[in-house]
Amino acid sequence: MKQPRFALAQFPWVTLLTALLLALHAWLAVSATTHFCTTSDEIVHVTAGYSYWKFNDYRLQPENGNLPQRWTALPLLAQALYFPNLQSDDWGSSEVWRTGFKFFYREGNSVDYMLLCARAAMVVWSVATGLLVFLWAKSIWGDAGGLFSLCLYAFCPNFLAHGPLATSDVIMVFFLLAATGAWWRHSRRLSWGSWLLSGAVLGLACVAKFSAVLLLPIFTLLLLVRTVDRQPIAFAPGRRHYTLKSWSAKLATLAASSLTQAFIAWIIIWAFYDFRYSAANSALPKQLDFYPPWASVIADHPPLSGVVQAFSQWHLLPQAFLFGFDHVMHFSQGRGGFLNNAYSNTGWWYFFPYAFLVKTPPATLLAFTFALVLAVRHWWPRQGSFAACLQHVRRDLYRVTPLLVLFIVYWAFSLASHLNIGHRHILPVYPPLFIAAGLIARPGAGWRWRAPLALLLALGLAVSSFGIRPTYLAYFNCLAGGPDQGYQHLVDSSLDWGQDLPALSAWLHTHRRPDEPVYLAYFGNGDPAYYGISAYRLAPYSMQEQWKHWQVLSRGLYCVSATMLQDVYSEWRGPWNLAREWRYHQLLLKYGAQAPPQLNIDSDQMKEIDRLVFARLCLYLRVRRPDALINHTFFVFRLSADELKPVLTGTIHDLNAAIELAYRARHASGS
Repeated sequence: MKQPRFALAQFPWVTLLTALLLALHAWLAVSATTHFCTTSDEIVHVTAGYSYWKFNDYRLQPENGNLPQRWTALPLLAQALYFPNLQSDDWGSSEVWRTGFKFFYREGNSVDYMLLCARAAMVVWSVATGLLVFLWAKSIWGDAGGLFSLCLYAFCPNFLAHGPLATSDVIMVFFLLAATGAWWRHSRRLSWGSWLLSGAVLGLACVAKFSAVLLLPIFTLLLLVRTVDRQPIAFAPGRRHYTLKSWSAKLATLAASSLTQAFIAWIIIWAFYDFRYSAANSALPKQLDFYPPWASVIADHPPLSGVVQAFSQWHLLPQAFLFGFDHVMHFSQGRGGFLNNAYSNTGWWYFFPYAFLVKTPPATLLAFTFALVLAVRHWWPRQGSFAACLQHVRRDLYRVTPLLVLFIVYWAFSLASHLNIGHRHILPVYPPLFIAAGLIARPGAGWRWRAPLALLLALGLAVSSFGIRPTYLAYFNCLAGGPDQGYQHLVDSSLDWGQDLPALSAWLHTHRRPDEPVYLAYFGNGDPAYYGISAYRLAPYSMQEQWKHWQVLSRGLYCVSATMLQDVYSEWRGPWNLAREWRYHQLLLKYGAQAPPQLNIDSDQMKEIDRLVFARLCLYLRVRRPDALINHTFFVFRLSADELKPVLTGTIHDLNAAIELAYRARHASGS
């Protein structure tokens, strides 16, 4: 079988259209982010990357990939920025969250310009992913198929949302796709060039994100396919050319090649850590203490922890890389998750399939469905034996083997994952589907009706994309009731990642009444004061470890972001019961509803009552109709003292009556 060629289009207009689509994707993505503040994770990615370049020290955020953090901070090196004092305890304990907050909001740096530069740098990888999707689809389906696949990618709200963010999600999408493709091409024609390319991409994937470990089963399955199939391997180590046909020769050659590629990857990993084992730069004032301590993150996975500790003892890989891997393994065992008004610490097997279903635009779902129908219709035996039909299916699937293996392995990993916190974690499954959907636009039989269908689907996707702009992150399709109902299905990075403080500030500037107090429960790492928001903080009781004062809740504007409204990461989340009611009133009687305004919440019981007050309040607010919904993520309630009284100090019967009244009012309004 002829090897697909990843070349630019034959016709200049196709190349021009491809460039325009990629440029439009980049502009739509970056320009949309100018409306938002730092998302929750961006602040630590940028801070860590800047410290890698500036101080040659790798203690901060080693669990999220050295490459993307370096890349996003690269444009900041040309700026005169002030970094927090390296003599501080935060630096010594590797506390990247507090260090990052200070770097962005306490050192006098230009936050907006820093973010714009970091995001503009990251969108390069989103464009590169789109180009790879086009080239791969074009090599299978031709120019029209490549353009259709690119349209599905370029206008996808999920990639427009995450593509420019200073995180490691989309860059890992690129490297998983690129590494899979590079290995497969190398396995078809072994040469020094393809060997070096595959090894280099593998190494860069390893320093992009620790999910690169999935390349091990992907490569293993591809190796087995290449071993048992009938396609020979062209082997050209120099001027001489050989053909490997036997399964034993192919297995031995590909296994040896893969091992030497792993050696290239090993060298690249060391290069990103300056060929130094120690994460800390010994020339800096503070000694290293990982956050959290390394000993606290190795107990959950004894088999792997033994391997990691052996690697650490023999200095086979950099210290920060090994700790980062241990950190990821530890926190992947479970974390608070939310799905359809339910909570879990270990997640649901159907979390990601459901997220895929409600976060994917209808036009894209239809494209995937039509492509599958076309494939089945093409394979359906009309003439000849069933064995001949299977042979036909086998031949067609072989063309997309690497895409199929990547898709299956990543989905299997996702279904087994206990870390159910965001739709972004399944972004790598989309490019294989985009490429496969290019079948719809492939020239050939039925072109007269398939071409208009492809155009209609592309236009439908563009309409959905422009309809949600610029709030791409909050996109939910009609199956979920649209973005306004998204908070009932998914939160955190699927909807509310702390990005909407500027929008809340603009709303308050216009709608806040004179002398009306504002209460804020915000999920994120932005600084409300930086965006002109003066508000009393609701739970959680601290922000960047800055203790808040006890605040008696009274009339005012209550601004609660979606993730906080669902109270996902609280030990008091979920249904209210008699045990919680008893504990609530027990603490309320002890401290009183009118606690001193300047009393610091520095005891466990005071923290507990603070969280219980917030949990009881959210129980009511989740039913009450909001007075405003800002960017689908911030819920604003204008509450009076009379409305608050049964919710905060009433009996459970008073609370139930208030909830029932709010439910009836909301139902009557049709919201």
